[in-house]
Amino acid sequence: MNHLLKTLLLALTLSFLLPAQVLKAQQDGSFEIARVKYRGGGDWYNDPSSLSNLISFTRGRVPVSISSEYKDVSLGSVEIHSYPFLFMTGHGNITVNDSEIRNLRSYLDNGGFLYIDDDYGLDEFIRPILKEVFPDEELIEIPFDHPIYHQVFDFDQGVPKIHEHDNKNPRGYGLFRDGRLVVYYTWESNLGDGWADPEVHNDPPEVRQMALRMGANILVYALTQQ
Repeated sequence: MNHLLKTLLLALTLSFLLPAQVLKAQQDGSFEIARVKYRGGGDWYNDPSSLSNLISFTRGRVPVSISSEYKDVSLGSVEIHSYPFLFMTGHGNITVNDSEIRNLRSYLDNGGFLYIDDDYGLDEFIRPILKEVFPDEELIEIPFDHPIYHQVFDFDQGVPKIHEHDNKNPRGYGLFRDGRLVVYYTWESNLGDGWADPEVHNDPPEVRQMALRMGANILVYALTQQ
């Protein structure tokens, strides 16, 4: 399917789904996305330009009413329930308590979507936390034919490689609840770095385009899933 036809179909889909997808009303008629603040010393605030650039890129290519600004919300705050899409990233440790675990579980079970990008060093901390959130669910690798890789742009080999870490292939993992993808987790990819302002990491334009295109796929998928 060509990108123009995909865009037209997405416009129709969003027009029907967005009012029900947004967990709480977005006052100006557009919806906002949020970045997760967490405790433990990890740099949740890494690459502050990343989400802004992803929003701008997506707004310019998909007819979706999205706020140009994002918010930072704490993992244990009821505020997370106001956003249909949460983004989490960083390099280091994350500390959570039972209240934060329950809050995130409730958010995901009630229609929310969490995208986690390991910016190198997050993996060993995030996997046990996800197991606490859903003890009966397993992170599984998402097959390349999954819709998240074909929402607006096609990624026939799955999540692209943006930054080199350990000379390993990038992976995209997911947690499902009742057949719905509620957490998407990328490892050895570094999409968030690819969204950052060009001078931050000096990535070639074609690499940044890959990162932004995959990011748009994730964002649009989160907003149009049933």
